[in-house]
Amino acid sequence: MKAVIVLLLAAVSLGHAEHRGRDYVRDKICHEFNSLGKDNFQSLAIILNSKKFSNATFEEISHLVKEVVSLAETCCVKGADPNCYETGSSALSAKSCDENAPYPDHPGIAACCTQQGLERKLCLADLHQPPKEFPTYVEPSNEELCEAFKKNPQDFADRFTHEYSSNYGQAPLPVLVGSIKSYLSMVGTCCISPIPTVCFLKERLERKTLSILTTMSNRICSRYAVYGKEKSKFSVLTMFAQKIPSASFEDISPLAEDSAEVFSKCCSSMAEDCMQKELSELTTKICTKLSSKDEKISDCCKGKNLLENYLCVYSLQPAKSPQLPEIQRPTDEQLCTDAGSHQMDQYTFEVARRQTNIPEVFLSKVYDATHNLVNRCCTAADLIGCVSSKRPQLREEIIKFLTKADELCGEYNDLTFLEFKQKLKESFSKTMPDATPASLAELVERRADFASTCCIMNAPPVYCGLKINAEVGHTCDHDSCMLI
Repeated sequence: MKAVIVLLLAAVSLGHAEHRGRDYVRDKICHEFNSLGKDNFQSLAIILNSKKFSNATFEEISHLVKEVVSLAETCCVKGADPNCYETGSSALSAKSCDENAPYPDHPGIAACCTQQGLERKLCLADLHQPPKEFPTYVEPSNEELCEAFKKNPQDFADRFTHEYSSNYGQAPLPVLVGSIKSYLSMVGTCCISPIPTVCFLKERLERKTLSILTTMSNRICSRYAVYGKEKSKFSVLTMFAQKIPSASFEDISPLAEDSAEVFSKCCSSMAEDCMQKELSELTTKICTKLSSKDEKISDCCKGKNLLENYLCVYSLQPAKSPQLPEIQRPTDEQLCTDAGSHQMDQYTFEVARRQTNIPEVFLSKVYDATHNLVNRCCTAADLIGCVSSKRPQLREEIIKFLTKADELCGEYNDLTFLEFKQKLKESFSKTMPDATPASLAELVERRADFASTCCIMNAPPVYCGLKINAEVGHTCDHDSCMLI
């Protein structure tokens, strides 16, 4: 069965539509259609549906958009039958439940199609596919761009809008729309220029800041969509602890708080300048606080473009783990006090700066398991007894898990890829002397593929979370493991 977004514009309106009724939805759609005009409405429809259905083909999105634009075009004209939109949208939602409908596929469609009326439409509108953790868009050459553009300018624009939106759909909508508009303007200008190569070079330089903003905000907001505000704070705390282990918790913690606040404020904001303004201000704070702590940060902060500076800091590799005294763990009593969250954040920071070779996607599982323990025990009648009885098991599992993480990723960032694969081959040859060359080669390739994706800074959390589970296996010897 196929899914269709019947309600297109302004995600906020969907949240209120159930309470305000069908007239509100129709009025909202018609207001957008008449304000934007057909062409802009269609472009925005492609963007929003490509964001929601990131794995859909261009043809599937085109079928969907064509239906919705046709509905708006028919029902939003002056003098249209008052029931036109309701009748048309009901027919469209019924068609979306036909297994042969040419719309984006979604496993949740079956449940939506058991409902009726507005409830079905809202259910269909709420469906979406997970965002792409690995953007697949590869920019064609200037010649290829212009060839496609000259062949059919509208088809080129629609296809680019779809592909770019499905790849960078977690960027705030105003940023995404602005970036697409800027890119299409560049192609339209340079493909009719007498000196297109010079034109493209000049235009790309001019849109460099917007390009960085789109890429960075997509990465940031993709992670935020998975983690939420509190865990995003942990993510930033870990990132800085591993990049600048010489900095103190007191230096880093406010920056992690501020970062999570920016992500929370701007990832879903409709304000055009929210992300650029807030990220620039955050970069200034980072540079002011940390430039004196680390030469690499200082070098990143020398540029005049604040977004380039942020990208530079974000892209820094983890530093070598320094020699530090043993970590002071929070006591059982401290975990359930008002200061417990602060104590846990500091403990996370101390673990991360001591083991900079273990990526955040691994430490994320430690974070989840620790918070699960606290959440479960701090509401128990005997909270200290609960923590005291369960914490030793969790500590054992964490030690086992981090040892395995070090085995999987420990040397990855210190070696070239070929050197890393050679080390793997030598290691597997020692532990499995009877293995055939073919099976050894397969093991090396699998482990190297895992490392190249999940042993890196800012590794994709959902994909790597599943891969880590598969590679590490259970962290205890019974059925009630606390970590994996």
